[in-house]
Amino acid sequence: MSMSEIRLYPDPILRQKSLPLEIIDSKAKEMIDDMARTMYLYKGIGLAASQIGILLRAIVVNSEYGLMQMINPEILESEGENAGEEGCLSLPDVEVNVTRGSKILIRGIDLDEKEMEFEASGLLARIFQHEIDHLEGKLIIDNLSKLKRDLIKSRLKKRGRMLNSDKTSCLV
Repeated sequence: MSMSEIRLYPDPILRQKSLPLEIIDSKAKEMIDDMARTMYLYKGIGLAASQIGILLRAIVVNSEYGLMQMINPEILESEGENAGEEGCLSLPDVEVNVTRGSKILIRGIDLDEKEMEFEASGLLARIFQHEIDHLEGKLIIDNLSKLKRDLIKSRLKKRGRMLNSDKTSCLV
């Protein structure tokens, strides 16, 4: 039972587009189970495969209905707009105001290779849009000015150095 590390900005893998997951075999199911364990470990409400370094179109969502696992998700329709603060496991301690569709129609495949299509609104719609953005190589900071993005990058690099020095001291 493995758990993966979350890739942190500015890791270049976060900017790459994910490929469709064509074969849903035991290896693919184990990857998605690992994503769910990782999401829960890091106390997230959603996770895209790219956030653990795998460029395949798969997401997991911790919803009010329980764990949702979706392969090759796509948004078919979007209605209305809703602005709200979002955080991201790949951008620790960063919150950004993001405008999203308030109601979406989403389609994907479940782990049993059955097509699923449903409407989502509110927080659930926001989570799905956020995770699908990851699959496209988009991050919540993309709507910020270059100056603000650079400040966040600098802060995260500094934090990374502090975490790495902590890891080194733990190993000694």
